[in-house]
Amino acid sequence: MMKVECTRLQSGLTVVTENMPHLESVALGVWIKSGSRDETTDEHGIAHLLEHMAFKGTARRTARDIAEQIENVGGEVNAATSTETTSYYARILQDDVPLAVDILADILTESSFEEDELQREKHVILQEIGAANDTPDDVVFDKFAEAAFVNQTIGRPILGTPETVLSFTPQQIRTYLGRNYTTDRTFVVGAGALDHDSFVRQAEDRFSSLPQKPAAPPIADAARYTGGDVREDRDLMDAQVLLGFEGKAYHARDFYCSQILANILGGGMSSRLFQEVREHRGLCYSVYAFHWGFSDTGIFGVHAATGGENLPELMPVIIDELRKSSMKIEQQEIDRARAQIRAQLLMGQESPAARAGQIARQMMLYGRPIPNEELMERLSGITIERLTDLAGRLFFDTTPTLSAIGPLEKLAPMDDILGALSSKTVQARAANG
Repeated sequence: MMKVECTRLQSGLTVVTENMPHLESVALGVWIKSGSRDETTDEHGIAHLLEHMAFKGTARRTARDIAEQIENVGGEVNAATSTETTSYYARILQDDVPLAVDILADILTESSFEEDELQREKHVILQEIGAANDTPDDVVFDKFAEAAFVNQTIGRPILGTPETVLSFTPQQIRTYLGRNYTTDRTFVVGAGALDHDSFVRQAEDRFSSLPQKPAAPPIADAARYTGGDVREDRDLMDAQVLLGFEGKAYHARDFYCSQILANILGGGMSSRLFQEVREHRGLCYSVYAFHWGFSDTGIFGVHAATGGENLPELMPVIIDELRKSSMKIEQQEIDRARAQIRAQLLMGQESPAARAGQIARQMMLYGRPIPNEELMERLSGITIERLTDLAGRLFFDTTPTLSAIGPLEKLAPMDDILGALSSKTVQARAANG
């Protein structure tokens, strides 16, 4: 029987485990409730750079030591930066948990940030930025976020810019770390073959030097969704188009309703957009819908990749499917979306890495682990009426965001798209059947 146990230490650090007795391995990590959104104007890209630099040497280990010691026992270690969180995680056999805890604590509390390592890593990130700029489906999402949240940290690319990355000093990294990597925002989570009490003792011992209070107050401002239109003509084989709207925050009443709606519209091969746009009309090779939640806002979007010659037909069809979702949704569509979410939850429980990440996100967002039964109960209260009402408010009562890259000569101007999405237009079409 798997059981989630949670201990909040006197320092403010939270330690959570789920014992999975049928396993021989453990996935564990440190999740910090801080990401690119917590940067100042002069720090654009520093959260991601810090994640890289954490592995480049400490007071006790060189960068090579870090890599060799975890791989000598057959383990692996990695990290990731997002808009609102940063994570450092490892996967090892159960006997090597103390080593993994020691390494993660070492890189988060004793990193040296040496100048020569910093210069090398800056050039690695410049290559990463260049690769992202050469990938149209990365560019279209970065431009989309910038247009949705104009002149705000939440809308900036996580990687930063070449100019900002090259400007950073070791002291700036330490300043960001001291302000954000504090015990009240840090969660040490493990899932797999581990004992909770032993894991708590190790975490308490090794993370004792983390600051309990930030050196300066967190700086993330409340998000202000603006919407907008950004297009980049490029000589490409296909066009990447992203049409989006302001979504719902994690704690909003309509958050789970938005997840279900995204699934119905474009969550798989049986979804409305896939069936109508790709299967029935053959207008694109990729189309899907998504809903991303943040702490105080969200994004609902539809992404399509197609040849430029299909754009005049593609956009009206997508908008028409949005209109239809505000008028009629079938119960079987809701049931199918619920079944898919339930399957994802249960399948995730079979992976210690997925489970550790899920628990960490719940702790950061809700302050406690959420049982699957409670999640499914929240989904069970979603009705046809709630979904159609939400679709009407999401798609036709807010300013849209359009991001596109590629051969865009035939993409409709924003005024035409706004006209097609206006409430009056939708009401007129509904009256005409």
